[in-house]
Amino acid sequence: MTITTEPFEMSLAALRARRGNKWNRYPADVMPAWVADMDFTIAEPIQRAIEKLIVEERDYGYGYRAGENSLPAAFAHRMNDRYGWAIDQDLVLNVTGTVQGMFVSTMGLSEPGDGVLIQTPIYPPFLMTIEKSGRRLVENPLRDTGSGWELDIEGMRAAADAGTKVLLFCNPHNPTGRVYTREELQAVGDLAVERDLVIISDEVHADLIYSGHKHIPIATLSPEIAARTVTLTAASKGFNLAALRCSVIYFGSQALRERFRRVLPDYVLGSSSVVGIDATVAAWYHGQPWLDEVLKKLEANRDYVAQFIKDQMPGIRHHPPQGTYLSWLNCEDLGLPGESPYHFFLEEAKVGFNQGGDFGPLGKNSVRLNFATSREVLDEVLGRMADAIERAPALAR
Repeated sequence: MTITTEPFEMSLAALRARRGNKWNRYPADVMPAWVADMDFTIAEPIQRAIEKLIVEERDYGYGYRAGENSLPAAFAHRMNDRYGWAIDQDLVLNVTGTVQGMFVSTMGLSEPGDGVLIQTPIYPPFLMTIEKSGRRLVENPLRDTGSGWELDIEGMRAAADAGTKVLLFCNPHNPTGRVYTREELQAVGDLAVERDLVIISDEVHADLIYSGHKHIPIATLSPEIAARTVTLTAASKGFNLAALRCSVIYFGSQALRERFRRVLPDYVLGSSSVVGIDATVAAWYHGQPWLDEVLKKLEANRDYVAQFIKDQMPGIRHHPPQGTYLSWLNCEDLGLPGESPYHFFLEEAKVGFNQGGDFGPLGKNSVRLNFATSREVLDEVLGRMADAIERAPALAR
């Protein structure tokens, strides 16, 4: 059977007909450019796996997936194939999402009141995890050097006080799209060993890396770093499977796994349905040709956004992301009227972004744009933005 690797860009009418959150949160006159969903149909091997289960087998009893069809085996294959990382399948835990993984890992490997170190601006669930679990926020902002985002290692060292027990890490970084170098990751890992920090590393965007950059799982740097690292990942971002609710927690050592289990037994956590598992297994074994084509489209869209901003909206500060399909747009210099750039663009441009303030106080003058869509949609989003900015001086009077 011939496998079509070309991702299918859906028409605007087809996107509007979808029942997901992205295209239904806002009224019909608003163009959505927010939540991290791609506007592409999924890879054929994944679709076939789902259809086999639902259409052909209709097997909805208690699921049993063994051997290479199991989630741990598929995860092991993917990590070895992509990074040369030999993982222990016994240390793989299935959960429904990386946000759940973030919450339970933090709760299972620290105590209420412990400090949790993060790099802001940051994906909002990082902040929610700390607040709702009763931990203490230890903030280490990324630095905007004018030419890109930089990890402040000395700032991290200064911020991590004696009560800091966890480094909640994001690589590739959401929302800036930074992909950290081996040298940066080594410095982070060495600090964690020195200060006895548990690293909880959200690597769910690892499949979405652009030319000239490489994702390095932090747990691969050394046995000492691995022993204190929990890696969170899924096929959800790279293969557009968020609604199927299937993610992995990987413990870098048996000691870390047992420490977690003593606080949160596995049965408390629940697990994915067989639909999510079969789709993820298909993605990790057979989805890469499709993803290779997606990355070409995404990189072209990333560059298009950067050039459009440079030419038509030069007042926006923006660094093209090294990974993810998200652009972080600092609108502070535009002097826009209204409560925030998010509200300005929603009301005046009819474009729905992620609100920058949700990523921490440093993001109050920013918005996050999702460019994983067709050029038709992207042109409409950017054009509406530019028109609204042009009208802004008159609106402010």
